[in-house]
This record gives sequence, structure tokens and C-alpha cells, in this order.
Amino acid sequence: MSAPLKSSKASPLTGEIRVPGDKSISHRALMFGGLAVGETRIAGLLEGEDVLATAAALRAFGCAVAHDADGAWRVRGRGVGGLAEPSELLDLGNSGTAMRLFMGIAAAHPFTSFFTGDASLRARPMARVATPLSSMGARFVSRSNWRLPLAVIGSADLMPIEYTLPVASAQVKSAILLAGLHAPGETTVIEPQPTRDHTELMLRHFGAEVRVEDIGGARRVTVVGERELAAADIVVPGDPSSAAFALVAAAIVPGSSLICPGVGLNPLRAGLIDTLLEMGADITVANRRVAGGEPVGDLTVRHGPLTGVVVPAERAPRMIDEYPVLAVAAAHARGATVMHGLGELRVKESDRLSAIVDGMRAAGATVAVEGDRLTVEGRGAPLAGGAAIATNLDHRIAMAFLVLGAATERPMQIDDGRPIDTSFPGFAALMNAVGLRIERA
Repeated sequence: MSAPLKSSKASPLTGEIRVPGDKSISHRALMFGGLAVGETRIAGLLEGEDVLATAAALRAFGCAVAHDADGAWRVRGRGVGGLAEPSELLDLGNSGTAMRLFMGIAAAHPFTSFFTGDASLRARPMARVATPLSSMGARFVSRSNWRLPLAVIGSADLMPIEYTLPVASAQVKSAILLAGLHAPGETTVIEPQPTRDHTELMLRHFGAEVRVEDIGGARRVTVVGERELAAADIVVPGDPSSAAFALVAAAIVPGSSLICPGVGLNPLRAGLIDTLLEMGADITVANRRVAGGEPVGDLTVRHGPLTGVVVPAERAPRMIDEYPVLAVAAAHARGATVMHGLGELRVKESDRLSAIVDGMRAAGATVAVEGDRLTVEGRGAPLAGGAAIATNLDHRIAMAFLVLGAATERPMQIDDGRPIDTSFPGFAALMNAVGLRIERA
């Protein structure tokens, strides 16, 4: 049964909101802990449905995964190449990250692993991962068009490759590097545009040999295979993709002044913050520090006027998940915001590009899409709102339009808030505590 939610015009957002741990880093912390020798302790792990599905899958691969009373998680790894054959179908829920990274891990083990997910994940393409892994020696069986359910027929004799990504994707890069951990020699991924580098940073944290070279604006990432990883404790920073909703809400609700402590500030994830600053948003960073190899800081955002900007295509890999909520900010700016290079949005949890366009138009915004370019004509004033949004089980579409409702003249409604827990458990309660008005519809 669905759980419709609505949001109404909000009071000024004030106080402090501590967003959940970074989802991308949480997935990797569990997986790398499972591939390491020894016990890894993880603090701040995101306990959303996607990450819990990763923990369950690791148990099926034979890893001991425990949740302590103090909130920390412990993973006792089995070493590179040491996972056990799962006896069950592995359900990864809504998580494309978990699915694609597990393809790289499972490809390197001499048994067959079976994967599925929810309706959204079963509709997402897996060919872009299967293609390079097949050239390394793994085999795959799937439904038509490389859709789940999918079987990974692994090999203990993977061969290293050098692979140029046809489309910038941190997930594909990570899957190849994880498979390369198990192959002799060096496995290299060349990415035409830099993508988030959590995998490279965390592999080093666990003792892997990883080299990164800049080559004329592109990046060449190499991992040396057949080396053991050593268990290493991790503190997961706050997820910048989750903080994005609080940042935009405070930026568009008059009178707001909101603090988001402990947010990850990896430069390859900071595209939204860079864009909001270009738009004139009042965002400051304090207490910069490093945790587990990742830069972290405390963000303060205050309401103020925004101006439309042009967002270049090369920034897309650094903020691909944040375009739905950026469109919300753009609708409140003065002038047009033009976002280039959004083709990847069509193959996320839903066709996010279409969902943004349909939802923003229903709320009264003037938007246009041409190819992979989205234009939002901002009026510097609240939208009418009053629309009901079909989220298509997409958590970021759901949260973006709930944030929009905080500043529209009439409430905004979404058809189902349940998918929000995949990435931001407790979203409504946390946002309401600082001034939003989200309630059951």
C-alpha cells in the first residue's frame, strides 16, 4: 500500500539537521570490509534500506556482519577472492550502486550468484557493467536488455584490462576496479570526465595499491591486483546528496538559517554546492577536516536571492543525483538556469529528467527539455504548487517535490513516500524538526 505525503508552506528553517551517512561510502565500507582480512568497524553507516540490503548480501556471501548497541557496525572479512557461494537469490532492493559493485565482486569468484531487486531496479540496464566484466572472463545471464534478475557466473582466472568508459559512471568504474583486485597485474579504467572517487580513496584506506593520473582533463585509474586488503575502521561522513534537500529548502524558504554538520565535501561530489554558490546562495563551511580519507565540514545555509546560471555538462558526474532538487532551487531563482549533460538521468531509479519536467510544470514552473539539456525559467517568486506528483518509486523525486512544497502557495503532494527510506530514513521527521511541514496526505 502506498503512503502519500504532502508538504505545505514552511516556517523559516532554523537549528541543526544531521543528515544520514553517505550512501555511496556506506555501501563501499561494508563491501570492502567483506573483502579485507580482519574486522572492520564502521561508524555513521547509513541504515537505509539500500545499505541494509548490501549488509544482507554480504552475509549471504559468508561474511559476519553485526550491528553493535552503540550504533556501529562490524564486518569480519574473508579476504580478496574468499567469499562463499550464496545459497539464495540476493535481493538488492532499489540500489543500483550495490548491484553494479556486486557484479564486479561476484565476477571474480568461481561460482554463480543470482541477483534481483525491486521493480525500479529490475528495469535498469546492466549492460554497461557486464560488457567490460565479460572481457575480463566473467559470464552473465539476464532477462532481455540486460535487466534483472541476473546471474553472474564468476571466474577465479579473471584477466586484467584497460577500459575506457563510454559514459562517465563511478559505478561502472568501481565494478571494474573491484574485479581487478582479483586479477593478476594491473587493471586500468580511463574516464573521460572525473567521477566520484570514493572507491579509489577507500581502496587505499584498506591498503590497496591504486594510482590516479590526470590525462588532459580525463583520469586514468589503475589498481594492482592479487593483493590482500587489511581491515580498517571507517567513519562515514554525512551524505551530501541527502544534505542537498536541506540546503535547498533553507535557500528558498524566507528567514531560514540552518546548520548541517559533518557533511562530506569530496570535490567530486560537491557539484551542487558549487552551483548554489554560483547562483548566489549564502552557504559557509566551518570546521573542515578529514575522516576516513574523505574531506568533511559543517555547512551553514541562509535564505537569500538566487540568480539563474548555466551548469556545464562536465559538472554532471559531480552532482548527478542532485538535479531534481537543483530544479527546485532554479524555479525560485531570477532568470533561467540551463543544465547540460543530463542524459544519465533517464536511466536512474526512474526517468528522472521526465519526472522533473512533468512535476515542475504541474507545480506552475516554466521548464523545457531538449536532448540532455534542461532549462528552468525562474521568476524569483514562489510557484503556485497544488500538484500531485507521481514519483515512480524514486526517492529523490519524492524528496525534491516535498522540498518544493515548503515554498509553494498551495501544498504539494507525492503519491508514495516509502522509497525515501532507501537513502534518507527519517527524512520527514528530521525536516519537520527544523521547520518543514510534511504530513500524510
